[in-house]
Amino acid sequence: MTSPHPRQARIHVIGAGPGGLACARILQRHGISVTVHERDTGPDARDQGGTLDLRADNGQVALREAGLLDEFFALARPEGQEMRRLDPSGALLSHQLPAPGALFKPEIDRGRLRGLLLGSLRPGTVRWGQGLDRVGGPARGPRVLHFTDGTTAEADLVIGADGAFSRVRPAVSPAVPAYSGVSFLEAWFTDVEARHPGIADLVGQGGAHAADGERGLFAQRNGGGHIRVYLVQRVPADWITASGLTAEDTGALRARLRKSYAHWSPRMRRMITDNDGPYVDRPIFALPAPHTWAHDPTVTLLGDAAHLMPPLGVGVNLALLDASDLALALAGAATVDDALHAYERTMLPRSARTARALEGAAEHLLAAD
Repeated sequence: MTSPHPRQARIHVIGAGPGGLACARILQRHGISVTVHERDTGPDARDQGGTLDLRADNGQVALREAGLLDEFFALARPEGQEMRRLDPSGALLSHQLPAPGALFKPEIDRGRLRGLLLGSLRPGTVRWGQGLDRVGGPARGPRVLHFTDGTTAEADLVIGADGAFSRVRPAVSPAVPAYSGVSFLEAWFTDVEARHPGIADLVGQGGAHAADGERGLFAQRNGGGHIRVYLVQRVPADWITASGLTAEDTGALRARLRKSYAHWSPRMRRMITDNDGPYVDRPIFALPAPHTWAHDPTVTLLGDAAHLMPPLGVGVNLALLDASDLALALAGAATVDDALHAYERTMLPRSARTARALEGAAEHLLAAD
């Protein structure tokens, strides 16, 4: 099969996260048709996660190409650039405050960013409730997408933007994410100024990190009076079920955490055990560094599907930059295949450099220094 011109191609994006939606938005701005498939049944089907810092040299570059940078700044929280480092007693070790007017990496709630991107797309672009089962068809195309609802679709280009455990990735790579040895346990706090003023005072308007060499936490101020705290532990990936518990066993998990963090001060332990509602188990996985694949003329990857790394502030920014680079390559190429060559020549070396730099870096969140 001859690779088609991008404007004549049937382009399907798998995954309606920030990367997939940004790619679709930029493609549509350049007159290229695209369909996005998402396993969620709708935009409000589940909590979208915490806050994101979008940086001027990558995430904001993509939003500029999407024509959404001004709208982003209207929704973002520049004050969220504040960063604090605490010790287990709660003493302030270092404090970074953003300069007035600084916009290098303002924060935005993931749900707000997704809403901004969704609202920018043509009606009907996203097909909800369509989780991908597998990619079939020959490498030269057309590809056949098999969805979990039993439907299929033919594609000239499949873009895997479907995250850590991508169902597109096996079409080009046998790699699977490996457990890092470090796990997050997420705790939520609501209406913090009224209900958790001590925690609000510790965290400030941005983020706060503390660790003792064996365990740690990272707290993030979100919009709407919310704070999320990620308890960082070096434990087996299945430590909760191996203990005979589930993530919903809030009381039992709190008892274990009180023992583990017993030497931390009472006011710091409030961020560990005074949460509103159950914990969320988030073991940290990463792809091999670097993760590459042999070029395929009909399938490519972006974001975590391409280069899953520890969550240290680069993931969504790289996903957005990938999305922009891929969409612009398609807008300027004579064929889909030419565009993928151009995109992967830029993306793969960039992600390899970053992945090598962050290899094993989840351990840094446990370091007292």
